[in-house]
Amino acid sequence: MDGDLSFNKAPDGAHGGTEIQTAGHVTVLLQEAIDFLAVRRGGTYIDATLGLGGHSLEIARRLGPQGHLIGFDKDPRALQLARERLQQAGAESPVITLLQGSYAEIGKHVRPASADGLLADLGLSSMQLNDPERGFSFQAEGPLDMRMDPRSERTADQVVNRMREEDLANVIYEFGEERRSRRTARAIVRARPIRTTAHLAQVISAALRPMNKAQARIHPATKTFQAIRIFVNRELDDLKALLEAAPQVVKPGGRVVVISFHSLEDRLVKDAFRDGAKAGVYQVLTKRPEGASEEEIGRNPRSRSAKMRAAERT
Repeated sequence: MDGDLSFNKAPDGAHGGTEIQTAGHVTVLLQEAIDFLAVRRGGTYIDATLGLGGHSLEIARRLGPQGHLIGFDKDPRALQLARERLQQAGAESPVITLLQGSYAEIGKHVRPASADGLLADLGLSSMQLNDPERGFSFQAEGPLDMRMDPRSERTADQVVNRMREEDLANVIYEFGEERRSRRTARAIVRARPIRTTAHLAQVISAALRPMNKAQARIHPATKTFQAIRIFVNRELDDLKALLEAAPQVVKPGGRVVVISFHSLEDRLVKDAFRDGAKAGVYQVLTKRPEGASEEEIGRNPRSRSAKMRAAERT
């Protein structure tokens, strides 16, 4: 572990108000992820996407005082809430290191072959989606922001109001897999300036009338909002960097578990594990992605699109 990291251990028996504040967020594929991670007591584990700490709390409870949990997240608010939640591990809490930053930087902070496992849940948290001020959702009036890390320079406003029409269409097509990307980009450019998420959603909806029942099932703005969010946060570039670093920082016998929520992410994970298996770096543990059970989907409809893949470092 690089020497610039600070270590902090949760106070014995301490509890914060996190359960109330995170009540709207349900951790996806919790038991399945923990099972595939196969947490070893006293080991070192990385939660690359800390979020509100749901997965991390279960990992921490299994590690014991001799263990070490390292969490990464771009969002300072998520880090604060996760830090409070992790205090629930109590007297058996491991050493906990939380870092604000992208999981793309894991290779810079974690020494080679030092981790017993790595988990990444690539979905947005309910906290981010439900806060209109973050600008992630088209279902509420909010600023065109969409930054996971408030320190980042690129915002959704810059993409929507400044990007050339052709480049905007390419972003919507590549990251949103929206076939009607050119029509969408044309409508956005003609409607400029667009100042809020609700205004952007209205513009897109007017341009993309559903042509069949399949299109009518999802909001017309869904794919465009996904595309802009991915582009603003450089999500696919960061994921590629994480997948490249994972076999370097995880020791032989350690596990890498990734939960994705759309086909672009899942394809990258699938290819990385497959190529790693061909190179003798991984043994793939999931021939097909694991999904949420009907019971979990009933409790948490957002889990319907979750796909989990796992591999073991050889």
